[in-house]
Amino acid sequence: MIDLKQHIRGIPDFPKPGILFYDIGTLLANGPAWKDTIAELTEAIRPLKPDALVGIESRGFLVAAPLAAALGIGFVMVRKKGKLPGKTIPHSYALEYGTDTIEIQEGMLKPRDNVVLCDDLLATGGTAMAATSLIRRIGAEVIHAAFIIELSFLDGRRKLGVPITSLVSYAE
Repeated sequence: MIDLKQHIRGIPDFPKPGILFYDIGTLLANGPAWKDTIAELTEAIRPLKPDALVGIESRGFLVAAPLAAALGIGFVMVRKKGKLPGKTIPHSYALEYGTDTIEIQEGMLKPRDNVVLCDDLLATGGTAMAATSLIRRIGAEVIHAAFIIELSFLDGRRKLGVPITSLVSYAE
């Protein structure tokens, strides 16, 4: 296993002052490191035998799609309102200052499907919790969540309430 932290760069003051953004762009640009990342996630998720992976827009797609291909299962997108074609199932959730809505395409998940939720980073867990609620409304079950990065000091793991795999953790 490689040291993933060597391939993730911190960008200070992005997207606003006081925020340190952990950028996986440098990880994606390094073929061997990205391949090792997907291999490690594959080995962590394979024993769970999920029916599908659900990726959260947009960097979650980069994680879920190759992981689903490696596992030989489907990949389903959760996107912001108005970005998916056809009939969708929406879910609105509270933000610090307002609300947002995410959607999933109707018919992509079936009741009783066991899914793993994927994103690049777990921070507060707000978007992941919203995606979990949306998946459960369909009747599917989120059996696990997988992230490349976890900001453990924001306590998203506890709030999400499902088992979690994260490859890299930052304590502050």
